[in-house]
Amino acid sequence: MTDTDAPAHPTDPFDPNALNTSEGLDPVDPRYTHVLRVTTAMNLIPLAIAASVFDALLIRHLEGPYGLITALAWLIAILMIVTFPARRMQRWGYRIGEGQLRVARGWMFRTDTIVPFVRVQHIDVGQGPVERWFGLSHLIVHTSGTHNSTVTLPGLPADLAAAMRETIRRHIQTDFA
Repeated sequence: MTDTDAPAHPTDPFDPNALNTSEGLDPVDPRYTHVLRVTTAMNLIPLAIAASVFDALLIRHLEGPYGLITALAWLIAILMIVTFPARRMQRWGYRIGEGQLRVARGWMFRTDTIVPFVRVQHIDVGQGPVERWFGLSHLIVHTSGTHNSTVTLPGLPADLAAAMRETIRRHIQTDFA
């Protein structure tokens, strides 16, 4: 089978490369993996410390096997910090096209959102401290309606996010002019 005979939809919905390659979507910036890794660490390390304190204070009084909860908590935290961010980053894709923005994400629970520019109310470009550290931003598109009226696209280089905001803004102005 040649490239021109490839099916329109991937045959394996759990293929990690299916999101970006076969659907013609652009991947988010690879530096987004580092952002996810830092934020995951900021969330999990306090939990691992709390598990260690729990292990030190309670298990010693119960005369149980000290260190088991601590080792398990730190092992899970390190495993999640190392593996999950890269897997999560690979599942994001986007395409800005004629009059619309398409954002797809997820693996088991896939979300594929298409936002027509005529429905856009306003656009924000945000940047948290960790994103700023890596030179990334996220684009937030607010649409009319109530269900899923906010679409967020993380992991964009700051200049690309600003350019996408301006592209959408120009479409909004020409649609209502």
